[in-house]
Amino acid sequence: MRWAQLPTSGLRRSLFVAAESVILVAAFAVAVLLRHGAAEAQELPLLVPKALIAALVLQLALYYADLYDEYTSAARAQLLLRLAQAFLGATVALAAIFYSLPALRFGRGVIGLLLPLALVGVFLWRVGCQRFWGQDVLKENILILGTGFGAQDLARETLERARLEFRIAGFVGEDASEVGRRLVNPSVIGTLDQVPALVENEKIDLVVVALDDLRGRLPVSELLRCRMAGVHVEDAATFLERLTGKILVRDLRPSWFVFSQGFKRDRIYDRSKQILELLGSFVGLVLVAPVLGLLALLVRLDGGPVLYRQERVGLRGRLFRLYKLRTMREDAESRTGPVWSRRDGDERVTQLGWVLRKLRLDEIPQLFNVLRGEMSFVGPRPERPHFVEKLRAVIPNYDERHSVKPGITGWAQIKFGYGSNLEDAEEKLQYDLYYIKHRSWVFDLQILLHTVKVMALGRGAR
Repeated sequence: MRWAQLPTSGLRRSLFVAAESVILVAAFAVAVLLRHGAAEAQELPLLVPKALIAALVLQLALYYADLYDEYTSAARAQLLLRLAQAFLGATVALAAIFYSLPALRFGRGVIGLLLPLALVGVFLWRVGCQRFWGQDVLKENILILGTGFGAQDLARETLERARLEFRIAGFVGEDASEVGRRLVNPSVIGTLDQVPALVENEKIDLVVVALDDLRGRLPVSELLRCRMAGVHVEDAATFLERLTGKILVRDLRPSWFVFSQGFKRDRIYDRSKQILELLGSFVGLVLVAPVLGLLALLVRLDGGPVLYRQERVGLRGRLFRLYKLRTMREDAESRTGPVWSRRDGDERVTQLGWVLRKLRLDEIPQLFNVLRGEMSFVGPRPERPHFVEKLRAVIPNYDERHSVKPGITGWAQIKFGYGSNLEDAEEKLQYDLYYIKHRSWVFDLQILLHTVKVMALGRGAR
């Protein structure tokens, strides 16, 4: 089996982060040896906790600088600049940690050596990855069955998102007259009856079926030969789900939901999540009570009521009242009725409201909704009944997002943000369905950590 077949994009990222952890810990050890000499070598095992803390802080700085989103595609000069900015921020964080926890100090001299060593080590590692993972021999070879718009969109998504992980060998058409026609980047290299030969000649690892209409046209016997030869075969929806982190709802057959892996109901997960969210919302309300009281006073002084209560659609379509700190004028929708927030600014929002939305502080009262069991910390964002009626009529499978509790934050929020029209609502649904299919404690934690990042950087608010 070729090495490139083993890691998916998520596994590659995990291996990448683990390798970088080793580099940062090694940089710490070298910094200690350079600063204190070989006499300190015997003390290195005792410094392991400090080294791990330093590496964690440095990696958090890289994470908040978005250097784990596109970890091998940045230009070298830009990469060096962003690494330097991230490590400068890490220096401030380390200084704060040492000031508050003197037992963790390891000397300014070590820090002075650690940061440039870590910067050089990470930079060389990433440049090496660009050269190593960018080679065609290490990419997974894909053959796309189909030449229509769906097949071409699949190719574009692949080239845009995973150009270092996949190589598209070409398209397979239904008619011999299509052979040689250039689509997107690769061209049509054969017909459906030639699939086994193409797989062997092009050393294909994965065949993606993206035919616009499968009825009577799917080369079952040819695909079976490929499958028995050890070549993986996927339909376009499954491949794009794995690639993009969303489930494409257009032209998706109901049978796909029936036979697809995932969408499991884990009682242990559900019960433990319910208990922890009950405790978490109660503790959270106690901890943020002083902040919430101050914000409530500011909103009240701004004029109008403090809380904004709005009817939303929750689990299994049940209606509930969602609580937020008021960020809009009292008469915001008196003349227009319910409307979506706009991308280019919303004149209904007060000046204080802009600040609250930017920092996501207006969402704090939703802890009451979690405490009441109406919401979760993580899940699809609840929509207003007015919009749900419109969206369920035009977007396939829209009501499936109501199969779990709505959340304060969610996969769609960190991947896409707020929606302002029908197209945005469909895009968000695709991420919501992906979350519902794959939800787990690890996935929830990933979303929560990314939400903290979004809040700290003030992104995606409206």
